[in-house]
Order: sequence, then C-alpha cells, then structure tokens
Amino acid sequence: QVQLVESGGGLVQTGGSLRLSCAASGYGFSRFGMGWFRQAPGKEREFVARITWSTGSTYYADSMKGRFTISRDNAKNTVYLQMNDLRPEDTAVYYCAAAGSRAATYVSEFDYWGQGTQVTVSS
Repeated sequence: QVQLVESGGGLVQTGGSLRLSCAASGYGFSRFGMGWFRQAPGKEREFVARITWSTGSTYYADSMKGRFTISRDNAKNTVYLQMNDLRPEDTAVYYCAAAGSRAATYVSEFDYWGQGTQVTVSS
C-alpha cells in the first residue's frame, strides 16, 4: 500500500507562485511513476505532469509546459510541483498520484491518490 500526502496549496494572486509537495510512503512506492493532476469545479480531473523516481524523467501536458515544473527528492521521498505565473484558470484541487506504469497519463492508470490540496488564484 502506498500513501501520498499533498501540501503547499493556498491562495495566491495572479502572477504568483506556489510549490506543492507530495510525501510518499509505503511498500514499493519507488517503483511507481508519480503524477500531478488537477480538478476544477465542474470539470474532469486533468493530467498536469509526471516523473519517475529512478531516473527523474519528466513528461508534461502540453498546456502545462513552461509554467509548471515537476521534480523529486529521493532522499525525502517527496515529489514537487513548482507553479509559476499562476492564473485564475489554474484554480483547482491538485492531486498527487502513483502509477504502476511509468508512462501513465490517464486517471485510470494511477493506482494511488492523495487527498488533494486546494489552489486558488485570485484575479
């Protein structure tokens, strides 16, 4: 069983930055690919980015490239999402997830989920 705990969300003004953290624990979590998703009110959960623990290889949704950066700290068992130049349309609950496939991008491919952290961007 893998446990994921997100933190770092909050209220920020347009153009501001936030760094989200996802602390992972449990058996075998380092074998998984890690991803960030977000879900705005009334919308489907949306893929943001993913990273592998072993190589640090990253992949982003096209719309997230340039402003968002995913990274990991193996010593701390933590994955991060650095978000810059935030806009009101970035307002959502952000979720961390773990997938058995290191190439996963779909919600259905991820096996474990955190509880989510709210990000609100004011205009």
